[in-house]
Amino acid sequence: MRKITLSIVTCMVFVFANAQSTRFGVKGGLNISNFTGYQEDVKSLAGFHIGGFAEIKFSKKFAIQPEFLFSTQGTTIEGFDGDSNTSVKLNYLNIPVLAKYYITDAFSVEAGPQIGLLLSAKSRGEDIGDLYKSSDFGLNLGLGYNFTEDFSIGLRYTIGLSDIADVPDDYDDYPDFYNASFKNSNFALSLACKF
Repeated sequence: MRKITLSIVTCMVFVFANAQSTRFGVKGGLNISNFTGYQEDVKSLAGFHIGGFAEIKFSKKFAIQPEFLFSTQGTTIEGFDGDSNTSVKLNYLNIPVLAKYYITDAFSVEAGPQIGLLLSAKSRGEDIGDLYKSSDFGLNLGLGYNFTEDFSIGLRYTIGLSDIADVPDDYDDYPDFYNASFKNSNFALSLACKF
């Protein structure tokens, strides 16, 4: 984790040193998340995200946008363990770093990697954090539209790249729940305000 943090800080120092302009902002919105690769019947879970970002412009068309987001994710498992539907709720601190290209002054496309640090995991009111890995890696693809210089809307899909289950070998309470590797999947709709 120290190496990752040091690498991020080094990259940010380089980016800020070569930027033409930088604007900071806050954003928040709706998450529609799920697990991919899971073998049981699952359906999407609604959540939210909120946090801050910096848009670091190198030219009129190109920018880098690092973000720090609190994000609620997870899934709903249908008929889990023969019971009623059960929600699995995961809270992450997500740190995406996006390359952003402005097709027009208002419309942009973006893509970039993301690391997610697991803050908590719960199901049926119980802590299940020991069944999930402490970090998650993903790839973001998105679109943005600026209504004005200060206000914008964005739509983003995060493709999970790493397995998130981390079940101990002696865990046998719900063996079918973790019988396959699975990854996070998340659609996010955001409203943002720049300062």
